[in-house]
Amino acid sequence: MNALYWGLGTLFILHHEHEFPRDEVVQFVKSCIDPVSGGFGASPNHDGHMLSTLSALQVLHMHNAIDELTIDERNRVIEFIKSNQLPDGSFQGDEFGEVDTRFVYNAMHALAILGELSPDIVDKAVNWTLKCQNFDGAFGMVPGAESHAAQTFTCLGVLAITNKLHLLPKRELLEWWLADRQVQSGGLNGRPEKLPDVCYSWWVLSSLAMLGKLHYVDLERVKQFVLSCQDPSKGGISDRVGKEVDVYHTFFGIAALSLLNYDSLVEIDPIYCMPKSATQRIKVYPYNDH
Repeated sequence: MNALYWGLGTLFILHHEHEFPRDEVVQFVKSCIDPVSGGFGASPNHDGHMLSTLSALQVLHMHNAIDELTIDERNRVIEFIKSNQLPDGSFQGDEFGEVDTRFVYNAMHALAILGELSPDIVDKAVNWTLKCQNFDGAFGMVPGAESHAAQTFTCLGVLAITNKLHLLPKRELLEWWLADRQVQSGGLNGRPEKLPDVCYSWWVLSSLAMLGKLHYVDLERVKQFVLSCQDPSKGGISDRVGKEVDVYHTFFGIAALSLLNYDSLVEIDPIYCMPKSATQRIKVYPYNDH
């Protein structure tokens, strides 16, 4: 399911969203609903998980197909998501109990798509997310865990989706931590002393975009780094120059180029990692009609 989202997301940004028949895509996504948990699995007959549930809803939302879920399917997906919130406000990925800031983002994003965010869910999730910020301003996967650019994206995403970015402490410190992720090659890494990786072109740039500080890094050098990682014969993008291409790095490389206004790519939303034409259909929390 994640790979479907990465592949279709890339095609949407490239103006080729019709390469796969819409109805077949929707049918496949719905076939991945776990009849036991109500969430979406990675493939048919897989257990429901928060990661694949968000990817499934993103695919449906990009195709404007959320309403093709039956009332029962929709309600069971909502219940699956809410049932994975723990008393401290964090979220587990599934019934086996792994806790990670990714799953809080999955939940806030998915419930936003469904128009089902509510204070009883949001307030606890935001409070727990803020506890994951470290002395350097960045965020880890749980309180006290090492700062990481991808986890920082998920935490900023939680705050942005719930309109709570004003609660962010150490904002300036975080902005400079993100800027320091640029290395000599022009690429971006996820943690200090690590190699650059194309996927962090997205995690870091989108985080800076949410903070209104995209100009804190040399954007031209980031662009050149991403472009240098494209395989001239296969067309895909790898994590760094000379490595094997894959759909994951291709998607996040193209998404980063969209943030950089490269060529005529479809404009992407830095919070939701979907085309802005799709995210404009997401209602802004808190909802006026609640």
